Amino acid sequence: MVSAAHPGYYLLQALRNHRDDDVLQLDGTSVCGGDLYSRTSQFIQAFDALGILPGSTFGVLSRNVPEVLTLMGVGWVRGLCRVPLHPQASLDDHAYIVQDAGITTLVVDESFAARAQELAERVPGLTTILTIGPTGPTGPTGPTGPTGVGTDLNALADRYSPGLIEVTEYGEEQILAITYTGGTTGSPKGVVITSLVISELTKIQLAEWEWPSRSRFLICTPLSHAGSSFFLPILVTGGMFVVLEKFDAAAVLRAIETERISALMLVPSMLYALLDHPDSRTRDLSSLETVYYGASAISPVRLAEAIERFGPVFAQFYGQSEAPMAITYFSKDDHVKALASGRPASLARLASCGRPSVFVRTALLGEDGRPVPTGEPGEICVAGPLLAPGYWNRPEATAEAFGADGWLHTGDIAREDADGLWYIVDRTKDMIVTGGFNVFPREVEDVISADPAVAQVAVIGTPDQKWGEAVTALVVTRPGAVLDDDAVARIIDRVRAAKGPVHAPKKVLAVDAIPVTGLGKPDKKALRARFWTGDRAVG
Repeated sequence: MVSAAHPGYYLLQALRNHRDDDVLQLDGTSVCGGDLYSRTSQFIQAFDALGILPGSTFGVLSRNVPEVLTLMGVGWVRGLCRVPLHPQASLDDHAYIVQDAGITTLVVDESFAARAQELAERVPGLTTILTIGPTGPTGPTGPTGPTGVGTDLNALADRYSPGLIEVTEYGEEQILAITYTGGTTGSPKGVVITSLVISELTKIQLAEWEWPSRSRFLICTPLSHAGSSFFLPILVTGGMFVVLEKFDAAAVLRAIETERISALMLVPSMLYALLDHPDSRTRDLSSLETVYYGASAISPVRLAEAIERFGPVFAQFYGQSEAPMAITYFSKDDHVKALASGRPASLARLASCGRPSVFVRTALLGEDGRPVPTGEPGEICVAGPLLAPGYWNRPEATAEAFGADGWLHTGDIAREDADGLWYIVDRTKDMIVTGGFNVFPREVEDVISADPAVAQVAVIGTPDQKWGEAVTALVVTRPGAVLDDDAVARIIDRVRAAKGPVHAPKKVLAVDAIPVTGLGKPDKKALRARFWTGDRAVG
């Protein structure tokens, strides 16, 4: 019996359909669909030779390089489980994920060669290191392999002649990725992403989102996360990915002008950086047709400024790792209608996260589990094929989040207006979204509490024009201790070293006491109320 088409089929057919069209560009070098098909064939043969066969799990730790997309395609075609590791995460987090996901093969670019060695020493199950290009000796003992660290995957792939790719047959429940998100207990949770989830996301994007014809799509966000989710829709619609290694405001604005970029995806902090850069007033940005944004709280005031500067090109998506990117969509036309309503009404409407997808079952439920009336706040709950089946090796966490009632309980509280637009106003969870990245307070609190000056600490997100939310630590000091500039710097450095720069607090403030609830738990709602007023605009 022939199985249904899956992301591997979608990818290969898109490459065949656009075999002579440029589909990828990096550093001025373009790759057509036929060439990317051939390179995918070579990578598959290299994986087969290494014994990385259907059902295997491999990790990827890399900057934005073309091979990241090729590896994603290999996973889809062969039925492999790909685990992306965030480039800015700490060694401890990387080691935890490698161990938890059972990663035996890790692919890294040359900038992470030393990190790969450290991980191999800490996680005995990690037996194979593959590098994207050659690496040199990384220590006083000299090379540890033919390329310094591990095996050069590109060199290995070059040994094979491109050929016809045979797609592995697998079902819709095949696990194609595990994406790790922070956990309230201090350990990241792995969200299981199946073939069905990827297929459903792609279909929703193609059906409901606004795609320029043969778009030239600029990627400046990490391909390890949301950036890669645009790859398949762009290929299917005959567009081209123009990839920047990292976000830099001047480089993005220059690329829009010189490459005639028609679409891109930004998190709000990136949008603010573009607005604040003088080149945004002098570069020719007239090629822009669609700018997607999401993943973080956005300032309606700054969004209105962006529409005035760049034009009516903005569209917002909202989702979670467990129901990626497509729970709601706020179209370009809805942005225009919001502005047409005049201030302050326009700013209020720009705080919306859009309308629910028609392909996803959604509801705003009250504490009694029943839908709330229009205008009343309720928890966003989601069901249907877009949902991940759960968390890797976390049955209790899966049961808690996905619930016996069949709904994914997102923890986000929203209200619906008379026009069907949703507005996220609060979270039941304590997650902080800063610059498009998720930070869970407990992870930061555990690090800060080890500082000798700290008696108690609570970490919350506070409003920030640049980051959406700033990681803010509220500290009660020990008797005799002082939270002076040196202590603040020490605390920030401690978190940065343990968890990475994203988790490092932007603010460390002294308080007399941490309020508690009737159950004796820190009352973070009361703490946040000191900093937040009114509705929150969340993307």
